[in-house]
Amino acid sequence: MARGATASGITLQQLRYFIEIAAEGSITAAAELLFVSQPTMSTAMKDLEQRVGQALFHRSVRGVTLTEEGTEFLRYARQVVEQAELLEQRYLGRAPSRRLLGISAQHYSFVVDAFVRMVKASDAAEYAFSLRETRTWEIIEDVRTLRSEIGVLYRNDFNRDVIDKLLRESGLAFTPMFLATPHIFIARTNPLAERAQVTLDDLEDLPRLTFDQGANNSFYFAEELLSTRSSKQDIRVSDRATIFNLMIGLGGYTISTGIISDDLDPSIVSVPLDIDERIEIGWIGHGSMPLTGQAERFVAEMRDVVAEFGVELLP
Repeated sequence: MARGATASGITLQQLRYFIEIAAEGSITAAAELLFVSQPTMSTAMKDLEQRVGQALFHRSVRGVTLTEEGTEFLRYARQVVEQAELLEQRYLGRAPSRRLLGISAQHYSFVVDAFVRMVKASDAAEYAFSLRETRTWEIIEDVRTLRSEIGVLYRNDFNRDVIDKLLRESGLAFTPMFLATPHIFIARTNPLAERAQVTLDDLEDLPRLTFDQGANNSFYFAEELLSTRSSKQDIRVSDRATIFNLMIGLGGYTISTGIISDDLDPSIVSVPLDIDERIEIGWIGHGSMPLTGQAERFVAEMRDVVAEFGVELLP
């Protein structure tokens, strides 16, 4: 057997090319990142598809996307490559290779904090990490199609059945991390910032800020609790920077976990909200696919960040 080849004739180089193309959504972009000519990589992928007897990519002028067979193949390819790299590091003394990890999450500052720590602690000279703060539906879709290995979102009594059904249909599993007491996020200059606790009546005349869920704008996909409760002043936004600016400029609020980093968001504070609810925060991944080492490190960083806020972690 040729060096670097598996019993089926598939080479580790082909698997590495395949993983990079899937991450970039473009053969050309992947070729540039790996310093390989585009024709060489295209030929390698055609040969790979011929060997496995299935089309792994949908090709278009906009790039490539994985077929259903390609999505399943990617799960195994990543495991094979990671195990091969562990063998090389252990027995050949090679330095860790280029690290890859994609994360999709609802808009939580503890996720950003954990991501920063993970990047700083990375022992790789080269890496390609991605962090997408995005809509609930897209988080699930990102993980289903392996655009991201991990998704971070919340469940509660209201949305649990809908979220769990969608995860089951997508072959995904939810792993709880902690239960959070609902808080409001407001500007440090807001008069309510000095309160030990606020009620829903206190919020009656303030603009309610929520994250827009796009075409899938179901109450069940909202990032905030009490999504069905009416509000006299509603503003939807698409990113955290905007929502923080509106908290400062308009005195608005949003409902979240209460976990916020002063280092990342010094102008925003959290105040407990007096309601009988809990927010279950967790991460989602493929149920039949173990996490890569890099993903495990990210989960560990998230748990460490949350624990520093005095929040009890779930086993």
